Amino acid sequence: MEESVIKMLKVVNIKKKYGEFEVLKDISFEIKKGTIYGFLGPNGSGKSTTMNILSGLIDFNGGEIYLGGENFKKNKRRLLKKVGYLPQDPVFYNYMNANEYLHFIGEISNMTEKNIRERTIEILEIVKLTEPAKRKIGQYSGGMKQRLGIAVALFNKPEIVFLDEPTSALDPEGRMEILEFIKKLKSEGTTVFMSTHILSDIERVCDHVSILDKGKILVSDNLENLKNKYIQPIFDIEFEKPCAKLDSILLNFRWVESVLIRENKASIYVNNLEIAKSELLKFLVQGENTILSYELRKSNLEDIFIRLVNENENL
Repeated sequence: MEESVIKMLKVVNIKKKYGEFEVLKDISFEIKKGTIYGFLGPNGSGKSTTMNILSGLIDFNGGEIYLGGENFKKNKRRLLKKVGYLPQDPVFYNYMNANEYLHFIGEISNMTEKNIRERTIEILEIVKLTEPAKRKIGQYSGGMKQRLGIAVALFNKPEIVFLDEPTSALDPEGRMEILEFIKKLKSEGTTVFMSTHILSDIERVCDHVSILDKGKILVSDNLENLKNKYIQPIFDIEFEKPCAKLDSILLNFRWVESVLIRENKASIYVNNLEIAKSELLKFLVQGENTILSYELRKSNLEDIFIRLVNENENL
C-alpha cells in the first residue's frame, strides 16, 4: 500500500494511434508525489499527445494510467478534479478580463462565490497579474497570456499539474519567476509534470526526467543518475573561422565518438580522455584555422539529449 501512496502517476505501456500511424509506442513511467518531472523530446516526438492523454483531452488505444493509485480511465471524471493543465498555446475569451475569466473557471469548478473571489486575488498575485487584471485579455502580451494560463491551471489547487512548455513565451526574467514558482509548488506538495524544449529549465527545477523520441521513451531516470550514467568528456573549441569540415576528419580517430559543429564552434565528444588530452590539441594546431578558445567539460543535459536522440536516429 505504501508504494501506491507515494506514486502520484503511473503510466503503463500507453499506445496511441492515428489510423496506422503510431504516435506513442508502449510508453511507461512513474512520478512520485511532490516531485517535478521533466518530459523532453524533439518536435513530433509525442510530448503534446502524452500531455493531452494525461489531462483527459484525448483517449488512448492501449495500456493503463493510474492517478493516486486509481485507474484513470474508470474514474476519469472524478480524478480530473485533481488535475491542472496548461496547454502549449492557451486560448481565452479575449473580450473578458482576467478577473472575469477566473470567475468563469471557478464557476465551472463548482466553487463558492467567496472561494472564487479569494482564490482569484491569491492566484493573480502569484502570477504577477494583479495590476492588469481588469484589462481585456485580448490586449495581453504572449507572456501575460502564458501567466494567465498558469493561473487557470492552478486555480482549483490541483494535486498534479501538467505544464506544456510553461516558459516558452516568456523573457528571461519571466522564465526565472515561473521556474521559482514551480519550485514553490513542489515545496507545497503539488506534483508537477513539465514538458519543455528548454533543457536548462529542466536542469534547474526537475527531479526526474524522461527523454521521448519517435513515440518511445529512450531513458527515464533521476536527473543526477542520468548525468552520472551518461557522463562524457567534451572538448569545446572556438575557431577564428567556420569549421564545417572538421567533423569528417576527426571522426577518423577511434577516440572521437561524435562531433557537433555550430559555425566556428565545435563540441568534440571523446571516449578516451587520456589520448584526447595528448592528441587533440596537437592535431588541431597543425591546421590553418586559429584556435580562439579550448575547454574541457563534462556532459550536461543537452549533451545527453543530443546523444540519445542521435543514437535513436541511427537505430
